[in-house]
Amino acid sequence: MAGDERERLVSSFHAALGATEPERLTAEHLPRERPAFVLALGKAAVPMARAATAAFPGVDGLVVTPDGHGEECGLPVRETAHPTPDERSVAAAEEVLERFGALAPGDQAVVLISGGGSALLCAPWEISLEDKRAVTQGLLRSGAAIGEMNAVRKHLSRTKGGQLAAATRARVLSLVLSDVPGDELAVVASGPTVADPSTFADALGVLDRYSVEAGPARAHLERGAAGELDETPGEGDERLAGTETRLIAGGRQLLEAAASYWQEEGMLAVLLSDRFTGEARELAGFHAALVQGIREHGTPFAPPVVLLSGGEAAVTVRGEGRGGRNQELLAHLARGLAGAEGVWAIACDTDGIDGNTEAAGATIGPDTLARARDQGLDPVRILADNDAHRLFRELGDLVVTGPTRTNLNDYRAILVA
Repeated sequence: MAGDERERLVSSFHAALGATEPERLTAEHLPRERPAFVLALGKAAVPMARAATAAFPGVDGLVVTPDGHGEECGLPVRETAHPTPDERSVAAAEEVLERFGALAPGDQAVVLISGGGSALLCAPWEISLEDKRAVTQGLLRSGAAIGEMNAVRKHLSRTKGGQLAAATRARVLSLVLSDVPGDELAVVASGPTVADPSTFADALGVLDRYSVEAGPARAHLERGAAGELDETPGEGDERLAGTETRLIAGGRQLLEAAASYWQEEGMLAVLLSDRFTGEARELAGFHAALVQGIREHGTPFAPPVVLLSGGEAAVTVRGEGRGGRNQELLAHLARGLAGAEGVWAIACDTDGIDGNTEAAGATIGPDTLARARDQGLDPVRILADNDAHRLFRELGDLVVTGPTRTNLNDYRAILVA
């Protein structure tokens, strides 16, 4: 790959992240009233908390964020496991529930929410932590969409699906950075302060659809579907009467920032959608077909052009590789483009962690497949093992940022020269 084109793609990613920095976005939406308690939850918890402590010095609160994301921010920090919860996740959830329960009716709690919160606060509902971990791992490998996974997790938890807000007598203001397609607030971090449109029956349907083994968790969900357990708070539930939720940014804002970068570079930038979902291989096929039309016929856009898209790809894991949904999408895209001249692409997770790898994502170019063959790498075999990470690691085309302390879903840019 030409170094300058790869550098431009990586620079566009960093520019988009910089323009959607969580501390600044949070500061613009904080209330004038000093809150009694601030909870910052998720991968962007630290910078969001910094905004709150700058506005309200000495405010009481707590930060819950994944391992490796903790930094000094003026509030106590609890690092817990992601994407599969552990004992620290349970301890953090119990601490938060206790603090929320102690707030008075005249108090206000500010909850700063970003993606990743589903695993970080884990309060199992009538099942063990191991049971919940097993279901989470099964869902992660199944190819289920984030909304489907969260429908299950909400109904196995005492904090998710509006239940955290229902656990306090205080007024609750939530500021949300969205990492889900369509910015569904009930899905981000499993909506701990938002009315839940899903039901126990919906959760059971997800397990059946993806053939996820659930054991005691299934028995719990069946009890709920039979009416033996209270549903999570739905729209209009009086337990959520004192709550307000504001979306402060999502994938759309990220892509708009990237478009500004490319326009300043003198390029036509087309924002396709911030809501693409589905199997990585299918999304790759769509983008490859679009690029082929541009190159061969100049439709629907004439080159040079940059195609921007976001959302969240899914991968049904069948192999033993390390994968990463963005890396898998790029490997399929490289195969679909078959070495087409003048095409480069980047795909990264904005949180800096693609799947269970150390990379945010990767880049491809016209020479990706040829270089793979020269190094004895077989992309077809590698993809069959869901091991795209190995392909890009060997080629030196990984994008490694470390934790970015934000989470605005996936970033994709395809440069057609």
